[in-house]
Amino acid sequence: MSEDNKNVADTLNEIFEDDPARKAREKEIAKYEKKRQKALEREEKKLAKKKLKENPELDENNSENEDAAVESQIEPANVEAQNQDAEAAKENADDEEIDEKALKRKLKEERKAEKKKAKAEKEVNIVKDLLFLCMYIIIVIGICWAVLTFVGQRTEVSGESMSNTLHSGDTLWIDKLEYEFGSPQRYDVVVFPYGDDEDTFYIKRIIGLPGETVYIDEDGNIFINDELLESDVYGRETIASDKRGVAADEITLGDDEYFVLGDNRNNSRDSRVADVGNIHKKDIIGRAVFRFTGGFGKIK
Repeated sequence: MSEDNKNVADTLNEIFEDDPARKAREKEIAKYEKKRQKALEREEKKLAKKKLKENPELDENNSENEDAAVESQIEPANVEAQNQDAEAAKENADDEEIDEKALKRKLKEERKAEKKKAKAEKEVNIVKDLLFLCMYIIIVIGICWAVLTFVGQRTEVSGESMSNTLHSGDTLWIDKLEYEFGSPQRYDVVVFPYGDDEDTFYIKRIIGLPGETVYIDEDGNIFINDELLESDVYGRETIASDKRGVAADEITLGDDEYFVLGDNRNNSRDSRVADVGNIHKKDIIGRAVFRFTGGFGKIK
């Protein structure tokens, strides 16, 4: 019977030699053969016991001989079963080794894929950061342009026509937005261009408002609508009689005209000079609000 099974196994090996499932079938065959051998052992033992029971006269030697005969029949089967078990164990070890290699290869591929994915994400993040940085720079530049164009600007004083309030070299902040919603007030310090020269700017103090009549007498007193301007405390000194300019005669301002003077009254080119004259509201760039040099402070 064992020889027949061996022939069957050999035949199966030849037929399925290249079949990926061959090892699995061999395991099943080995398992089946092991069960069969155990069953055969049980049958042999039962047969021996039955013979002893039917022939009690058999002596101990005969019994031993029969046991030896039974064992001699069982031993080859056990050896074959052990060989098959060893082969199956070896095949299981080979399978486990193959599975372990496949698992390591899979883990290596997964780590490689993760690194590749992380690298791609990092590159995308760098591109996003660059885009955000560019957008941030553009926004900052846009805000600065809007502030300098519509809100305010930095300027520097040149000359001493506004001393002792301002001095040459002082850095100022000009509010360009205030007069978009309101009108200049008396004593505001304003900046305006000199005639048609867009690169030259004057900074003076407003004395006369639209519709008012301005006059400076021989003693250097300023009159607004025939009333002495007693609140003028900004002049560095009294106006000399020969520095009255066109204001030696009464000057009536138009609806959008302003009369301006420098605080250094005897050393200033302002509305008293014909080529400067009265200043129109549309020509006023803005009001000087803060001084940054010599300590930060508000301009009065």
